Amino acid sequence: MTSEIISSKELKKMDPVFGQYSFDDHEQIVFCNDKDTGLKAIIGIHNTVLGPALGGTRMWNYANEWEALNDVLRLSRGMTFKSAVTGLNLGGGKAVIIGDAKTQKTPELMKRFGEFVHSLSGKYITAEDVGMTTEDMDTVREVTPYVTGISESKGGAGNPSPITAYGVFMGMKAAAKFQFGSDVLEDKNVFVQGIGNVGEALVEHLVNEGANVTISDISQDRLEEVRSKYGATVYGGDDIYSEDMDIYAPCALGATINDDTIYKLKAKIVAGAANNQLADEKSHGLILQERGIVYAPDFLINAGGIINVYAELENYDRQEIMRKTENIYNTTLEILDNAKVNNLTTHNAALNVARERIETRKRENLK
Repeated sequence: MTSEIISSKELKKMDPVFGQYSFDDHEQIVFCNDKDTGLKAIIGIHNTVLGPALGGTRMWNYANEWEALNDVLRLSRGMTFKSAVTGLNLGGGKAVIIGDAKTQKTPELMKRFGEFVHSLSGKYITAEDVGMTTEDMDTVREVTPYVTGISESKGGAGNPSPITAYGVFMGMKAAAKFQFGSDVLEDKNVFVQGIGNVGEALVEHLVNEGANVTISDISQDRLEEVRSKYGATVYGGDDIYSEDMDIYAPCALGATINDDTIYKLKAKIVAGAANNQLADEKSHGLILQERGIVYAPDFLINAGGIINVYAELENYDRQEIMRKTENIYNTTLEILDNAKVNNLTTHNAALNVARERIETRKRENLK
């Protein structure tokens, strides 16, 4: 028998679920495996006090299963607060599929995933996220009704990306109103990091308003495509965080505000579509506050997508989708003002609103 010394990092992983900060009292974690299709997925259901857990499915080539688990825990937790602060009767959930969406995603894999979703009997409702398309959701719909974001031709609300971008735009304008005294973004220098579907739609809104938009992405082809369509400037440097800018808009993966970047950041506002932008919500939120950088909480301003797919459950029309999404402007201003008055980080101010709504409903359910 051989005795091995366990490193501190590995020791931490001996409590990979309940022992993690991101676990945060999740109700249920479902591990899904299917040998025939190659499916390896994790569904995180954080909280269902306000309603069924709704959140998209992300397919990503994670470095390991630990990374995938941590991601789904953080994302599903964020969905709880996103729905709560936006006033939707939904809980928080999310799913991740481990693999390369470009080479490993097949209709058979998506259907098998849909069967796992169906086995939860509506406690979790899925939708699209990174690595997924509306067509993928149509495939999932073939085996379960517990899916949103399906094609408009099939009775769904369609691609949520444009609505997500519009909500981010509204939140960004509110942050500008708070920071600069005006919500007009004309001539403001905005750096958009990540030019996926949401990032591109945000660029279009910004360019139409007259902002000076600089774009960054790992795909040179996407950069050239968006540059040619909207006239945005392609970032050619190697340290975007040190650049002079008015607004930093992270629209790719999360945790770009971290120990390595936060003190370099010269932006006056952080407002983007990415989830979990703060690597450490407590410390990084506080540092942004101390540096006078206005952070528009991501789970508030990127809620347009869930508003869009929620329409499929509540049967409201496009006009109501836009009205609810535009209201992100008002909610953002209220939370920024609340944070200032009560000397809170903007993240905590938004979190308090979400948690109070959940606790109120919990008390009502006990009566």
